Amino acid sequence: MIPKIQLVTLFCAILFLRAGAQAAELPLMPVPASALANSGALPITPSFSVALEGPSSPRMQAAAQRFLSRLSRIAGISLDQGAEIKIGGARAKLLIEWQENSSAVPHVGEDESYVLEVDSAQAHLRAPSSLGILRGLETLLQAVQTDQGRATIPGILIRDEPRFPWRGLLLDCSRHFFSVEAIKRTLDGMAAFKYNVLHWHLSDDQGFRMESRLFPKLQGLGSDGLFYSQDQIRDIISFAADRGIRVVPEFDMPGHATSWFAGYPELASAPGPFAIERHVGLFEPVMDPSRPEVYAFLDGLIGEIAALFPDAYIHIGGDEVDPAQWKRSPSIQAFMQSQGVATTQGLQEYFNRRVAQILSRHGKKMIGWDEILGANLPPNTIVQSWRGFSALAQTVRSGHAGILSFGYYLDQLQPASEHYLADPYDGEVAIVSPEERARILGGEACLWTEYVSPDNLDLRLWPRAAAIAERLWSPQQIRDVDSMYARLAAVSRHLRSVDIDPELERRQLLEHMTDSSAVERLRILIESLRPIRAANRPTVDEIDPVAKFNRLRDAADPDGEAPRRLALWISKWSEHRQEIRAQLARWRDNSIAVKPILEHYPNLMEAIPLTDRVRELSTASLEAMDYLERHRAPSRSWLTEQRQLLERTSVPRADLTVTLVDTLRTLLATATR
Repeated sequence: MIPKIQLVTLFCAILFLRAGAQAAELPLMPVPASALANSGALPITPSFSVALEGPSSPRMQAAAQRFLSRLSRIAGISLDQGAEIKIGGARAKLLIEWQENSSAVPHVGEDESYVLEVDSAQAHLRAPSSLGILRGLETLLQAVQTDQGRATIPGILIRDEPRFPWRGLLLDCSRHFFSVEAIKRTLDGMAAFKYNVLHWHLSDDQGFRMESRLFPKLQGLGSDGLFYSQDQIRDIISFAADRGIRVVPEFDMPGHATSWFAGYPELASAPGPFAIERHVGLFEPVMDPSRPEVYAFLDGLIGEIAALFPDAYIHIGGDEVDPAQWKRSPSIQAFMQSQGVATTQGLQEYFNRRVAQILSRHGKKMIGWDEILGANLPPNTIVQSWRGFSALAQTVRSGHAGILSFGYYLDQLQPASEHYLADPYDGEVAIVSPEERARILGGEACLWTEYVSPDNLDLRLWPRAAAIAERLWSPQQIRDVDSMYARLAAVSRHLRSVDIDPELERRQLLEHMTDSSAVERLRILIESLRPIRAANRPTVDEIDPVAKFNRLRDAADPDGEAPRRLALWISKWSEHRQEIRAQLARWRDNSIAVKPILEHYPNLMEAIPLTDRVRELSTASLEAMDYLERHRAPSRSWLTEQRQLLERTSVPRADLTVTLVDTLRTLLATATR
């Protein structure tokens, strides 16, 4: 077994590898636990070969083949004729050795450690289990360097293992439905950054997405015909397992269950009829915990789910339960009195215990959101904290294992830096005992899809999800934001090797909004725009499970590289005068040219005022640069005018803000020092 790995100090969390007088920066993400320089560099040639040394494993052979295919794309070299995979063969350019095959169905806590050593003659990847090999192959692909048509892997010695055993991504397929191909593409992206859990959110008020053969009206009346057949689900689970990823399904209960009631209204705490919800928000319908028939139904359904999903855990949701129907129902109130249940929280705890017993009979354990934590919760239940570090601390103090999602909601459109700096050991968790802290299994990024569709799935996931993957894999000390962004900029090449290209998706989305001739103008405009956080959107939108998004907010980046680069230049403005001016002039001139395009398309007219704001703010910022370069203090009247401009342009429009508001504020502060 590979021993526990101690952190080797990494300058700015970037690996600087020195071979003689040469230094090369490897943009690895997640950062390995330990990395040291080795001599030389391994060339990638058409005859690159791979040798496998370990127990017979079709999974490893398939992984090696995927590796070669992606290596060919990254290196820009055709390996089809010269490359081969051998069983044994110490002279191969890549020697892969493992001691035992990981389980056919991944489980919590499997050994994912590996050692990777590269010199001028060979890359040698070894691990205790085949799962560690999968993680090491991703690191090896990220290490490939290309220069003038020549591809190499710098000499390096890496010893690596994850900090947390649970590193998940929640994908909500209830609000918007995603194809099997899109889910597989997402799984490839997850594997590329060492995620190991797909939390598959398959039911909510807006849709029930699993084929049930016992209760066919669940998908028949609760899905708009958009659901995954049991064969498709098995295919996705197998695809995920081949990449070392567990699939944990979530079926929300007792709340967030309106789609269940469309076909089976007798499950609800109030009479129907019910229909799929078509809007964003919270809704009253909730299951009736007082009726034995409800638990008989759940026993049948959970048995069907348990037979389909091999993972040890089934997620029951349990969040945001509105007790209004329970309070209004005479029969439920009578039941509570007969059971000695004094509160609706106590009633949900009763429901949870009954469901946990059903899960246990089918060989499964329960996981749920914060709200399931309560009296007599089975000790093997995992609680997923979305309401803060204090909720996670309360979980582990209660004796339960916990995972953190607070701070990792990608759909809220926060910059990667905010996600990156949220750590499962932060906040109140920092003061719990070592024994309690050991109950923290890791965390999950979440992509709820009220405002995400197949049109912008990759845009909303990547590359920010890679930063969360690093937070959950790499040592806690790796927290340098500048380093993270420097490496995040290089993530795109790794994503393209698994057919994920957020920028291409952005262009395609803009083409759907207008036409190809207008795309570049729109792209330059949205460089200076930022979508407001989803929670701050003033309108309640209708949800169409296969919606085609056609508003600028759907293509705008919450963490754009251009505004971030401009801010960096302004912090050293005297060294970057020309670059600052060029960027500001580019946005100013484009704001004039793009306005007639917006006027031509009804779906884009709401953004017309933003072009005026971009023009005004960029012009004012250029004037601020004039004051700085002339070493003159701005006049009081000019400053008053600009502060009024900032106040006027800070108000969101079309669910977007202009990043130049921050730019002008910074320049004003600099000019008035």
